[in-house]
Amino acid sequence: MPFPHLTRTWGRRRMLGLALGAGLAPALGAGPAAARPGHEDHEDHDHALGQRVAAVAASQIGVPYAWGGGDRLGASLGFCDEENGYLDGQCLGESTVGYDCSGLSLHCWYRASGGDVDLAHYTVAQFHRSAPVERAELIPGDLLFFSRPDAPLHHVGIWAGEAAMIHAEHTGTLVARLEGVLGIPRWSREFAGARRPLPLG
Repeated sequence: MPFPHLTRTWGRRRMLGLALGAGLAPALGAGPAAARPGHEDHEDHDHALGQRVAAVAASQIGVPYAWGGGDRLGASLGFCDEENGYLDGQCLGESTVGYDCSGLSLHCWYRASGGDVDLAHYTVAQFHRSAPVERAELIPGDLLFFSRPDAPLHHVGIWAGEAAMIHAEHTGTLVARLEGVLGIPRWSREFAGARRPLPLG
C-alpha cells in the first residue's frame, strides 16, 4: 500500500532497519549476478535476477500482513494509522511482524539484487522508479500495479510466472501466491500495468 508520510516512532524503526540493511548489503549479495552485466547478456541478467526476486517472494509465503511492515532485511513490525492496520477495530499492525505490499516488493528486489535495486516503501514511488513492461513480456520478478478511481496505485504484487502473483494483500491475511491473477475480474479491472525496477545510479 502507498503511504508517503511516516509516524515518528515508525520512522525511527525504519531508519534503524535501513542502517542495518546498508551494513549487511554485502552479505545479501547474489553471487555472479551482483556484478554489472555487459550489454550482450543484459536480457539473461534480467531473467536471472527476476527469477531470484520471485524465489525470495516465494520464501515469504505464509508471513503475516503488517501495514508498514517490511524493509531491506525482511519482515518487520508494522503500525496503524488513521485508516490502516486494523482488523475488526483492533490495531494489529503494531503487534504484527510482517509485510505490506510495497514492503514485500522492496525486500525481494533488494535481497535478490544484492542491494543494487533499493526501492522506496511506497507503491507510487516504486511505480515511477521502474520501467514499463508489456503484459506479453512479463518475466518473474516484475511488479504488477493495481489502481482504482478512489485509490490510485493502491497495490503492488510480484509476478511469479505461470500467470501467478505473490503479494501481501491486507490486514488479516498472509503473503500468498494468487494463481491466474490477471484472469480474476477484480484484479484484471484494477490492473494498472507492469513495471521492472531499475538499479541505482
